[in-house]
Amino acid sequence: MDLAFLIVIAFGLAPLAAWLGGRSSALVALAPLALALCFLAIVPPVASGAAVSTAYSWIPSLGVAAAFRADGLSLLFALLITGIGTAVFLYASLYLKKYPRLPRFYAVLTLFMAAMLGAVLADDLLLLVVFWELTSLTSFLLIGFSPEQAMSRRAAQQGLLVTVGGGLAMLAGVILLGQITGSYSLSGLIARKDEVAAHALAPTIICLLAAGAFAKSAQSPLHPWLANAMVAPTPVSAFLHSATMVKLGVYLLARLSPVFEGHATWVLLLTGFGGLTMLVGAVLALRESDLKRVLAYSTIISLGTLVLMIGIPGELSAMAIVTFLVVHALYKACLFLVAGIIDQQTGTRDSSALGGLRQAMPLTALAALAGSLSMAGLPPFIGFAAKELVYETGLAASASGLFVGIALLANIAMVVVACILSLRCFAGPRVATPKTPHDPGLAMLAGPLVLAALGLVFGLAPWLVSDALILPAATAIAGRPIDYTLSLWHGFTPMLLLSVVTLALGIAVFRNGTGIRLRLAMVEAIPRWGPDRGYDRLMQGLQQLAAWQTRMIQSGSLRTYTGYTIAVAALAGLSALISQGGMAWPDFAASRQPELVIAALLAASTFAVLRARNFVAGIAAAGLVGFAVALLFLFQGAPDLAFTQFSVEALSIVILLAIIGRLPFRDSDYRRRGERLRDGAIALAAGTMATLVMLSVLAQPFDARLSDFFRAESLPQAHGRNLVNVIIVDFRALDTLGEITVLGLAAIAAAAVIAGLRRATAGDAR
Repeated sequence: MDLAFLIVIAFGLAPLAAWLGGRSSALVALAPLALALCFLAIVPPVASGAAVSTAYSWIPSLGVAAAFRADGLSLLFALLITGIGTAVFLYASLYLKKYPRLPRFYAVLTLFMAAMLGAVLADDLLLLVVFWELTSLTSFLLIGFSPEQAMSRRAAQQGLLVTVGGGLAMLAGVILLGQITGSYSLSGLIARKDEVAAHALAPTIICLLAAGAFAKSAQSPLHPWLANAMVAPTPVSAFLHSATMVKLGVYLLARLSPVFEGHATWVLLLTGFGGLTMLVGAVLALRESDLKRVLAYSTIISLGTLVLMIGIPGELSAMAIVTFLVVHALYKACLFLVAGIIDQQTGTRDSSALGGLRQAMPLTALAALAGSLSMAGLPPFIGFAAKELVYETGLAASASGLFVGIALLANIAMVVVACILSLRCFAGPRVATPKTPHDPGLAMLAGPLVLAALGLVFGLAPWLVSDALILPAATAIAGRPIDYTLSLWHGFTPMLLLSVVTLALGIAVFRNGTGIRLRLAMVEAIPRWGPDRGYDRLMQGLQQLAAWQTRMIQSGSLRTYTGYTIAVAALAGLSALISQGGMAWPDFAASRQPELVIAALLAASTFAVLRARNFVAGIAAAGLVGFAVALLFLFQGAPDLAFTQFSVEALSIVILLAIIGRLPFRDSDYRRRGERLRDGAIALAAGTMATLVMLSVLAQPFDARLSDFFRAESLPQAHGRNLVNVIIVDFRALDTLGEITVLGLAAIAAAAVIAGLRRATAGDAR
């Protein structure tokens, strides 16, 4: 199967989705369903150990190919993206039925899904970066789906800036990887993992790639954008949190795990930031009552868990990563869709104002209960197997006590969130809500019910998903074959004891949840000094910096612009000469007396230009500089060039004086002493730079190949004996034409200015 063709088809479905979105939007779900069936067709060969690949030439000069590859890990992600995408598209057909911009929404959501597929299937790092940034752009449009709301605009901008900023760091790491290996192939990179991991730049590359992945997967302190993105419609939130966007950073880290597994920088970064993210997400989840924000912070806990486990080397951690990834995608999509149903049917998503909805919404309550049980890690759901694997991985790690402690706290928070979504909203006495709730239509319920059922089916029969999807994906993460049997029951083990403790403490915290939430909400340091407030301060600082920079640079003065340009060029040239060791001195033994006199005349003329008090004196002094240069040409054996210089300088002085005579530029130099000194320093720096460059050039051995070519080809090709004329008129004809055109345009502009002044003067006289 041609993977590139599938990606092209996915992008090409966007116009069709927009067209159907305004007519029969439920049919839009057929697009991701068809793609999911195509990816299901390649499960057997991938499960047997093969990889499906496609490659086309893209930028051969840079060694970049449009290469796509489906192995166990990328195929698993592709199935999650398209499978959950089918549920999300179908759900949106009813949830967003009355939205005015529904065609645009479907088009952008389709492009987002296509960009995600391109990213997880790309086998070229630069191609992956392209799709990576496309996901940031399309998520910006989805999060800001209601641009008339200030919160939507801020959340969309924050998500874009954070993820794109991380993407730039990631691009730098990708380029360094390409420089080391000479290729941007992902599969080729993994084949040379020992060479890459041992390279001196490996720690820098790890930090750059981790920055991009952390920004995408909302690792602390970059996590606020994910919670703020909850202003997006619920279908977007469900898709972002379960199978797309935030999982892309996890995918990158998992994909590179075979390369950097065990590297000290890799382990420290991933376990450190992953553990911190788990704790931060747990605290923030316990202080929220908004259903979508509670789920958002639980996603942050899960993302931290995945990143931490990627940092722990070993086959067991690879199994735990993939199992937890599948489980989280299923229950998180289910619960987000349930939260959207609650919001739409009751008119609120504040969990403290909800209760007893099971009688009015029995099917929704069933989906919420099943999804929550999997989230809490209770048997017979596959979430139980995933939690056991997480604890087993922590117990097997070197710092097992620390890892297990963090995982215990995080899982307690997950149990609390599961209880909020199920018990608080649906159990207990009925609480009055702004709307009278009832179960929605089949299009909205199908997705959550199917996803919840899959969590139960995979728990009762884990071999249905283990051999075909989980083991191949875990093999890709570990970089070697894995022999592991996924099962629901492992006997009476320390992991089972930790699961019981987690459940007991989670229920205890939930029973006292209102008091804990209120106490945490009263901690003012969290919003005042948290990273979200830091983002606002950073944006304010950037605006102030931009305002100051505009005042300093965009002054409206041509003199200032010219000065800055020359100063920057001079400093850049001097810095390059000094840093690269390019300065050299020619042999001055052959210097002659007339040339020294001309040099003194040039210096005196330049000083006269600096001392000139008005434009007339300045033009005359500048003419002296030009005449001195012409004399230098004359003494160096270029009489034709010297006479040309004489003519040009004479005409320039006459024309400029004629123009100045027509313009109101007769006042004396208005610059203060400090400004004149500044301009003189800039001119001196530019002159010094040009002098040093010329001296360095003259110090190099003369390469006569070009001169010999002109001398040999001047007569036979250009039919001329004067080399200078032949070079200007024939060999550099287009260059000369360009110069003449510029001079002609300048003359026309000068004539227009003079004519305008003449008309203005005549009008004033009348």
